Amino acid sequence: MAGELVASISRLQFATTAYFHFLFVPLTLGISLFIAILMTTYLVTKKQIYREMARFWTKLFAINFAMGVATGITHEFEFGTNWAVYSRYVGDIFGAPLAIEALFAFFLESSFIGMLIFGWNRVNDIVMTLVAWAVAFGTNLSALWILLANGWMQHPGGAILKAGTWVGGIRAELYDFSQVTFSPVADVKFMHTITAGMIVASMFVLGISAYHLLRKQHVEFFKRSALAAAIFGMIASVSEVLIGDIHAHEVAKTQPSKLAAMEAVVESEKGAPILLAAWVTKNEQGQYEYAFKLPLPIPGVLSFLAYHNFSAEVPGLNDVQKAMEENFANAMKEHPELAQVIENNVKFNGEWPEFNPPVNVVYWAFHIMVYLAFLFVFIFTAAFYYAKKGVLHEKTWILKLALYSIPLPYIASLLGWATAEVGRQPWVVYPLTEVKHDADGNIIWGELFKTIPAMIEKGGQIVQTEVPGAFMGLTTYNAVTPTLTVAEVTLTFIGFLVIFTTLAVLDWWLIAKYAKKGPEMGEEKPQEAY
Repeated sequence: MAGELVASISRLQFATTAYFHFLFVPLTLGISLFIAILMTTYLVTKKQIYREMARFWTKLFAINFAMGVATGITHEFEFGTNWAVYSRYVGDIFGAPLAIEALFAFFLESSFIGMLIFGWNRVNDIVMTLVAWAVAFGTNLSALWILLANGWMQHPGGAILKAGTWVGGIRAELYDFSQVTFSPVADVKFMHTITAGMIVASMFVLGISAYHLLRKQHVEFFKRSALAAAIFGMIASVSEVLIGDIHAHEVAKTQPSKLAAMEAVVESEKGAPILLAAWVTKNEQGQYEYAFKLPLPIPGVLSFLAYHNFSAEVPGLNDVQKAMEENFANAMKEHPELAQVIENNVKFNGEWPEFNPPVNVVYWAFHIMVYLAFLFVFIFTAAFYYAKKGVLHEKTWILKLALYSIPLPYIASLLGWATAEVGRQPWVVYPLTEVKHDADGNIIWGELFKTIPAMIEKGGQIVQTEVPGAFMGLTTYNAVTPTLTVAEVTLTFIGFLVIFTTLAVLDWWLIAKYAKKGPEMGEEKPQEAY
């Protein structure tokens, strides 16, 4: 019982610190690129207003960046203190991308961030533009390597399982770096996250611009900022809908339990529709069933979006649990010499865990995120339309909607991470899985796992062989540090909560203060002078 409590509090602590960190990350990703584009536009057009816009938004970017760094460092320590088993198991895989992130990406952005903040009027504008692009490139490159590591946890390709061949017993080691780097699961996750950052930044700029336009302050400056944000946001939000569809398709192929939870599919179904709203419960037999559901009256839409086939079978929660148990049991029978791996890494107290995540949390996190995505398309498109007509500053309704919508992309981003990480449970490393269909569109339930290379000890010798991807999986409750106590993790959790809350409040107070103050341009020039 104590072990379960330690694991639960550790999960809550990591989720809390990750969420606080991600309050700052998407704005950093998006607005750094926005600033670089503004400086490039200034060099091309020679219109001074774009330089002043870049300088103003850099000030808010700098405040946000500092808080992001402060909250991100703690994760490295949590891996060792709270998740020692996990760190030992995946350390060889994570070592490469995280080292590259620190040595190249973080050093790049941190080296040039000072010049971006303090270099105005000290170096020429070409250098400042190059500096802005270096910061934007370094910031987004940093996200790439972190997301490649996270993508491996979702779909652990490119690794070899080593059992009984080293002092620690069992671990995953890097086998094919190209599979980690070019994993479609990781790459589309990166694009999804970067585009989300662009949406956050666009709404941030548009909302603050709307605040000043409603008060008739720095009108020409913020009319131009609003137009730039609307263009940036419209491109990003439309792209996000398309990228999100690709991302969901990859999830459908590699994580059947997550897809079933995202769409609240109780029983496997061919030609499955999308449910616009649903709530799932369990009956007395432990089977999932609907409390209510509201399907979109178009059959086969979910099947097509998930597998590009209107008649394809979509996995249901009840079938996923049964199929997972059977596939793991078969893997243990086929490879009795590795059966202990599944006993240690998958089973909990000798029993199969619940292989499906908390369904209603994942379903509603995913669907609210999707509904917000379409709202963003509408807001940016409307803002662009009125800005191009030159009447945006007169449209109070869209200005107020943009202002009050500033928090919404943050919420959507956090809901996206809830979908990805809660939807991955009970796994901290999802087994290497691939959903296959036969010619009639039926799922081949007996072949859920892909094969992976393994080095195992047989008869006193180390041999390399192929084993099911089941042996790569590691559940969250088995990944926690075994010596960690409830008191230790509770104390640190409370400490992080207090410190991070203080940092978040300070961050938003500073951003609000300088956002309300507006640009320091002196008396505004006539529009034609720009």
